Amino acid sequence: MEWIKYIFAFNSESPLLFTQFYFWAFFALVYALFALIMELVPNKIGNKKLHLRNIYLLFVSWFFYYKTSGLFLLILAFITLSDWLIARRIKSSISKQKSLTAKCWLCLSVAIDLGLLAYFKYAYFFTNMINDLFGTGFRVFDIFAYVGNGFAEAGRFSVDTIILPVGISFYIFQVISYTADVFRGRIQPVKNILDFGFYVSFFPQLVAGPIVRAEEFIPQLYKPFRLSRRAFGIAVFWIINGLAKKIIMSDYLAVNLIDRVFDNPLLFSGFENLFALFAYSLQVYADFSGYTDIAIGVAMLMGFYLPMNFNSPYKSQSPQEFWRRWHMSLGRWLKTYLYIPLGGNRSIGFGTFFWLTVIGLVTMALTGSWWLLAVFAVLGIVIVIVAKVRPSHKKLLYANLNSFITQVLGGLWHGASWNFIIWGGINGIGMIVEKIWREMNWHVRFVLMTLLSTGLWAADYIWNLPVWRLFAVWTSIVWGGTFIRYIYFLCKGPDTKFTKGAATAWAIAQTFTFITFTRLFFRSSSNLDPATANEVAWATAKNMVNQIGGAWSNAIIPDFLWAYKYVVAMFVAGMVIHWLPTNWKRRYRLWFSAMPLWVMVFVVCAAIAVIYQFVTADMQPFIYFQF
Repeated sequence: MEWIKYIFAFNSESPLLFTQFYFWAFFALVYALFALIMELVPNKIGNKKLHLRNIYLLFVSWFFYYKTSGLFLLILAFITLSDWLIARRIKSSISKQKSLTAKCWLCLSVAIDLGLLAYFKYAYFFTNMINDLFGTGFRVFDIFAYVGNGFAEAGRFSVDTIILPVGISFYIFQVISYTADVFRGRIQPVKNILDFGFYVSFFPQLVAGPIVRAEEFIPQLYKPFRLSRRAFGIAVFWIINGLAKKIIMSDYLAVNLIDRVFDNPLLFSGFENLFALFAYSLQVYADFSGYTDIAIGVAMLMGFYLPMNFNSPYKSQSPQEFWRRWHMSLGRWLKTYLYIPLGGNRSIGFGTFFWLTVIGLVTMALTGSWWLLAVFAVLGIVIVIVAKVRPSHKKLLYANLNSFITQVLGGLWHGASWNFIIWGGINGIGMIVEKIWREMNWHVRFVLMTLLSTGLWAADYIWNLPVWRLFAVWTSIVWGGTFIRYIYFLCKGPDTKFTKGAATAWAIAQTFTFITFTRLFFRSSSNLDPATANEVAWATAKNMVNQIGGAWSNAIIPDFLWAYKYVVAMFVAGMVIHWLPTNWKRRYRLWFSAMPLWVMVFVVCAAIAVIYQFVTADMQPFIYFQF
């Protein structure tokens, strides 16, 4: 009975994770029953067989989510029912040519979805903001726990703490895409609520993505199951590849260096802090893309295809390209349902100024500086004036403003913390600067970089702060590259294969450095209690900047490289693999999938044996579970 209780009861200390043997035992049983359904149920019954498969996987997915999040399954069920019913009303209103009614139903759906997301994810954020702004003493109150105590013994659920349901940000965005696509006429509403529930809760990607848009996945619900020999091999490859990324690379880097440095950066030198920051860029990629690889492989074994979520993002030559390659499903969602509705590069309207005002108010509340709200108001006025005076710049101006808002809100999607807003804002500014930089000629580029570098060194001389020194060193390096390119431009040097390759490598290195710097604010806000996130995250980021920008001792570097030689080797190996040509990676995937079955089994067993050697005593959760 204890064993049965362990299998079926929810245990917050032991959720179902892709890195646990328990999950793979669970999946083996699920897949065996899935195979029986596919083989034993006659094909002649057609849609009923697919419906039976969908129902089976729906209840499997609900069990998976229950084992991961407990009674938060009720929230998932409510969202499923709510959006299924509202989508049908939207379609009915459109059929009757009642566009205003359809818009009202769509607004209701979005309000319910975002309302739940805001309650669970941003309650601490808004409560602290109101308290800081007006000097009040409000505290969060978990109304769902209060209601739950009415049905259970009193005090079973704490009403003083709001716990974030795992995966809520992902499935909320999925259902919003569904109702929006029904409203736009891109898909028809799903007739059967169980089929719709399967789309919302499909377990491989339920808790950490990728975010699957309705038009991409719902048509697959009604396609017959087919798994070719090559597809089977590719699926197995993705699973092993994902496990290796997560356990061998991500967890090893985290446990042996990154967590130690971020937990107490003042105990480590500037070089150690800098290396840990670059290593974290690799860790978060290996962790999140590893999860995605496993999800894609598991789904493929059941005949479903999830969208690619990463495309070697650290090969990017600009921040804009990076965000086209990183967390691609979220990027597509934000572009489709936020950036384009704001006006994209065509226009700005009420939505643009509304979100600009909201960002200004939030920034003002978090910093306590009323003048920042005035800055945002002046910015809005300047944008309108420039658009009127210089119509030729209108398209670029609109695109930059809407892109900046999208990036800030994308940062806020990741977490209710001041540091996440900074992270999103810096990425937005980086994209704008890169676009403007591309439009400049080399004379202007060189003059601006010279002035900027000189100004930062002057600021460092006057105030003698690590942050100024850090920026001064970085801009000096960029100035050096700009100077070389400028001289080559003046000499009218030819564009050879070597010069193009050098320019590409330089752009990749600068983009990777920029993205890594922004990770400082991303990592500092992760894995923290919402009540203390702002204070602790800011202190961590500040301490790391002070260490990196402070005085370095060159004697420490050789000692560090020797003491952490395996960590350094892992980091170098990970980056080399990441930067391998795409066609090389495709070749060894196809080579693996074409292996004889007995060879594939041998390789998989060998890979698992190696992966097992890197398993830590305290299993590291996937980073994006917290979002």
